[in-house]
Amino acid sequence: MALLLRPSSSSYLLSLRFMASRFLASSSLHSSCSYPLSFSRPSLIFKPSSVRVNSPLKRVSCLSTRNAVSPRAFMSTSTTEALQGSASSKAYGSDQIQVLQGLDPVRKRPGMYIGSTGLRGLHHLVYEILDNAVDEAQAGFASKIDVVLHADGSVSITDNGRGIPTDLHPVTKKSSLETVLTVLHAGGKFGGSSSGYSVSGGLHGVGLSVVNALSEALEVTIWRDGMEYEQKYARGNPVTTLLSQILPPELKDHQGTRIRFWPDKEVFTTAIQFDYNTIAGRIRELAFLNPKLTIALKKEDSDPDKNQYNEYFYAGGLIEYVTWLNTDKKPLHDVVGFRKEKEGISIDVALQWCSDAYSDTMLGYANSIRTVDGGTHIDGTKAALTRTLNSLGKKSKSIKDKDITLSGEHVREGLTCVVSVKVPNPEFEGQTKTRLGNPEVRKVVDQSVQEYLTEYLELHPDILDLILSKSLNALKAALAAKRARELVRQKSVLRSSSLPGKLADCSSTNPEEAEIFIVEGDSAGGSAKQGRDRRFQAILPLRGKILNIERKDEAAMYKNEEIQNLILGLGLGVKGEDFKKEALRYHKIIILTDADVDGAHIRTLLLTFFFRYQRALFDEGCIYVGVPPLYKVERGKQAYYCYDDAELRKLQSSFPSNASYNIQRFKGLGEMMPTQLWETTMDPEQRLLKQLVVEDAAEANVVFSSLMGSRVDFRKELIQNSASMINLNQLDI
Repeated sequence: MALLLRPSSSSYLLSLRFMASRFLASSSLHSSCSYPLSFSRPSLIFKPSSVRVNSPLKRVSCLSTRNAVSPRAFMSTSTTEALQGSASSKAYGSDQIQVLQGLDPVRKRPGMYIGSTGLRGLHHLVYEILDNAVDEAQAGFASKIDVVLHADGSVSITDNGRGIPTDLHPVTKKSSLETVLTVLHAGGKFGGSSSGYSVSGGLHGVGLSVVNALSEALEVTIWRDGMEYEQKYARGNPVTTLLSQILPPELKDHQGTRIRFWPDKEVFTTAIQFDYNTIAGRIRELAFLNPKLTIALKKEDSDPDKNQYNEYFYAGGLIEYVTWLNTDKKPLHDVVGFRKEKEGISIDVALQWCSDAYSDTMLGYANSIRTVDGGTHIDGTKAALTRTLNSLGKKSKSIKDKDITLSGEHVREGLTCVVSVKVPNPEFEGQTKTRLGNPEVRKVVDQSVQEYLTEYLELHPDILDLILSKSLNALKAALAAKRARELVRQKSVLRSSSLPGKLADCSSTNPEEAEIFIVEGDSAGGSAKQGRDRRFQAILPLRGKILNIERKDEAAMYKNEEIQNLILGLGLGVKGEDFKKEALRYHKIIILTDADVDGAHIRTLLLTFFFRYQRALFDEGCIYVGVPPLYKVERGKQAYYCYDDAELRKLQSSFPSNASYNIQRFKGLGEMMPTQLWETTMDPEQRLLKQLVVEDAAEANVVFSSLMGSRVDFRKELIQNSASMINLNQLDI
């Protein structure tokens, strides 16, 4: 399927499996902050987006007023900063030019190398070392990798590859080991005759040195040539010399590398806590992509009963991967796939169409690195699929009208496809490698997919008929959807307004500062409308539960009034068209539902709509979940708001034993007075929001399909597996 909250030290990982459990529980979503991160499919990351500036046990007067910003204070601060900036600008000279040495650039700007200093960057350290071990496997020298999450917050990764060289490097005059650990852009993956790898995910020679720079301690152990070598580092600098000893006779052939590191608390803004399921998702992915590789993951705990261990090995490769992705769907045919090497490029493709899916899932990998933004290998596959099915359809007379041509969107409806290429000299965009740019890859993949698919479908005409029937139905649905969209637009013109009638808009016309609250029902909508700041906050009440678009086609979706209101009110445009953020009317879309089972269901229906209709909303960081308080505690003339049971217990313990107070449990937003709703849930200075972004599209897709699809048996299993996360004492029965 993960919120920008200041301070960013409060990041939370939450999967949609947790939402399934909320169908059974009545506690509000914000209580997820205190839940253990032990979900088997981490697809969405929830990060706090705005934190209450007061203490968690905020005490407010029963008749509080809104905070205002003093223009005088703002002007004086700005003026001071401007004067300081002007003074420093005038003094600009050669002594202001800094030259960072060694690994100092990494510690100075860690986000440039690992993406962020939050949870994502923390886990990226593991991926850097893991990818190095996988490169050894891709080169044919390693068959087993062991990853251990130690109880002390460190991580060790061991492979049985060749081991990092330890001899003296001719250029740096240091050992090769110390060179790759302390020098940026030093490695064996730059290609050419002197390269140590023909194919690798590493390109820039910075991964291992970056991990070393951002670790308060790092220990490396190498076995090669009958010797064992050890060296320790601290924040990028060696603290011991390279020590060696002869291996006993029974281990003389043992070889490999073990890296163990402790992330630096001075660098990362979150607690040093690795999530088992997040790393397990990446390891599972790598095991699918490398069928001959076994990867074991272990989490150690001070309590032995809480230890976790899994071993991942998939001999079927991508065919097993697609089967796993479509576990809860109804496939039209068996998974088909092929492996081929052409012009020095290795191509591995597996695909399957499903009858009960109305969107496509296409995952691309280059040298086992997930290319989130696609690239030439994905472009080549899409072009080949569209051209081949149109050609075969007209040849087999399934497409009878010569004027009809299936578009790529129609051909790919219901398709799950994984494309993995191994390229000797890949061209990625940046260190995070989100898109493959090699132009030669598109041609090779295009030709290979077309040749294989043509031959396979000509030999299996029954499968061809099923796929073409699915595509033609998609075309008919698209035409019906187009008519429905035009009807929506015509209704908008007739009403002389392009906005839904129930929308209470804000006065600001700047989308960057405008935000909209999507609330359930007119009761909550009334409180929100009265309590909001009309300058930048809009309110859109929904009538009941919106359509579950996971089970409906586009025509049915566009006919639904609540869906129409969402599309018109937010300015989403048309499904399938390129996303344009500038067309959005609000850059902050906040889902605000009751803290009960129905509220959780409505929230999940809305997330399903946003994920399937415009997934880019998550990528742009526009989707948020509002967190209302669970309890109001009144003692005398003072009122306290508690956002979970832990806060309530803490507040109660702070009262004298003989204190008299009243506790009110908020089950719906409509129970709150407009002033209460503002000061607890809508005031940017006090509220708690959670921003959602998709971290793993494959796992998010599986969770949405399981949770909202038509397969009852898989949804039942999902809910049963999530039941262990529920505190039975919190069930509102």
